[in-house]
Amino acid sequence: MTDQQEENGAIETRVRVLTWNIWWRYGPWQRRRAAIAATLARLDADVIALQEVWSDETTNLAAELAAELGYHHVFAPSMEMKGFGFGNALLSRWPIARSESTMLHGHKENGESRLALYAEVDGPRGPLPVFSTHLNWRFDHSHVRQRQVADLAGFVDRLRPWTFPPILCGDFNAEPASEEIRMLTGLATCPVEGLVFRDAWLGAGGGGPGHTWDNANPYVAVKLEPDRRIDYILVGWPEARGAGHIVDCRIAGNEPVGGVWPSDHHAVLAELRY
Repeated sequence: MTDQQEENGAIETRVRVLTWNIWWRYGPWQRRRAAIAATLARLDADVIALQEVWSDETTNLAAELAAELGYHHVFAPSMEMKGFGFGNALLSRWPIARSESTMLHGHKENGESRLALYAEVDGPRGPLPVFSTHLNWRFDHSHVRQRQVADLAGFVDRLRPWTFPPILCGDFNAEPASEEIRMLTGLATCPVEGLVFRDAWLGAGGGGPGHTWDNANPYVAVKLEPDRRIDYILVGWPEARGAGHIVDCRIAGNEPVGGVWPSDHHAVLAELRY
């Protein structure tokens, strides 16, 4: 965070928000775990949204990372794979006043269960409504993701009112020009009238493609898929004095740590007026 905000004019203080798909227990997951923890410690975000978090009967990776980094956390599993849970998490340097999750459309299409997780973060200058989600991955499942986006928008809307715009983070598995992203950013019919999000990368990414699925990453290169931007921080329309206005956005987690790439996805880190 920056110093205390000015009395008048636009808010000068900021909150740092990060989203990252950390690739469950795939690849050299035990070595990757250390690289994930080191990257999160270095980036020092105030609020962290994670996807593909594993869990077992006694713990989950989000709880372990939160304990190591000194954060609060909530976690919700969406399905079980090979005897382990698979889900989303939110970590916060400030207490979490309440949390809730909801399942999204799509299980019948391919057996995958996806959810959205909400946390009301009890920040020092008012509550922050933050969401972590992960949509279906298949290229041919735009129609499923559109239904998931409609469920997601309804979930966000149900949790009104808020004094800070909602922060929607996650791996959407959809490119910016897709119908599902356009539905959220007001370029196509919005699932909930009046609920529109701004794309942090477009707002303050400084140009460039902002790929988060990038063939520079060896875990991606073996999949023989094109580079894409599929991970987002989306923020509702600014409130009074620019609360929630996006002032900076960059790609992170896009280099190896100790010779190990932390994940197959890159992270997105944004700074918002708060």
